[in-house]
Amino acid sequence: MEKLSKWPKIYLILIFIILYAPIFYLIYYSFNSGDSMSNFESFSLTHYAAVFEDTRLIVILLNTIIVALLSALISTIIGVIGALSIRYMRNKKMRTAFLSLNNILIVSPDVIIGASFLILFTIIGVKLGFASVLISHIAFSIPIVVIMVLPKLQEMSSTLIDAALDLGATKRDVLTRVIIPFIKPGIFAGFFLALTYSLDDFAVTFFVTGNGFSTLSVEIYSMARAGITLTINALSGLIFFITIVLVLGYYVLNNRTKTPTSGVEK
Repeated sequence: MEKLSKWPKIYLILIFIILYAPIFYLIYYSFNSGDSMSNFESFSLTHYAAVFEDTRLIVILLNTIIVALLSALISTIIGVIGALSIRYMRNKKMRTAFLSLNNILIVSPDVIIGASFLILFTIIGVKLGFASVLISHIAFSIPIVVIMVLPKLQEMSSTLIDAALDLGATKRDVLTRVIIPFIKPGIFAGFFLALTYSLDDFAVTFFVTGNGFSTLSVEIYSMARAGITLTINALSGLIFFITIVLVLGYYVLNNRTKTPTSGVEK
């Protein structure tokens, strides 16, 4: 039995090696003073300096961050409202239908979503650029937030709401002082997941971006088509480190929000 219990651990280790080895290989050569990944000459930060010296790349980075933050914030607000509406919908058939429609958007291929938005923006006359990218990112992030918030709503006992109402709380008080604090971990999870999806999205953004506006994923794709340079390695390394910081930040906030909740439960 002990030998059998080791196999899942070995399997997980192999999976992590397969997933992370190419990333660390790419980052390793981002510190190469040479111009190729065939031979590591010496340690250098030249390619990282090239990233920060490229004004256009800095603007694209800011565009990406602004779109990600705005789309994550707006989609979180709409997603929380949507999750509350689905959870407390009286008609079970309607609730199931809306939940199914929400799940369909999550599993739908990004290419189909991107092409659909491109057709929509072309028909209604929306100029492709910042607005089209932001709207698209909000749209595909909302279902993610709904899925993250709904389980927390389902975990919450209805007796908490009944007790608050019996004590004279208004519906607004119930929402702001009972429901929102309870589902806060789900809200944070939805926000950070939406932020991550927005930062690394390529397929949808590729369809709806226009001349004069771009995001990092689209820019990296364009740079790669022109020929692989170690500047791409440095840029990818920076994105990877930023992602790690975001994930760690999410876990820190998630742990903090669990502390007051556990105190109420006691």
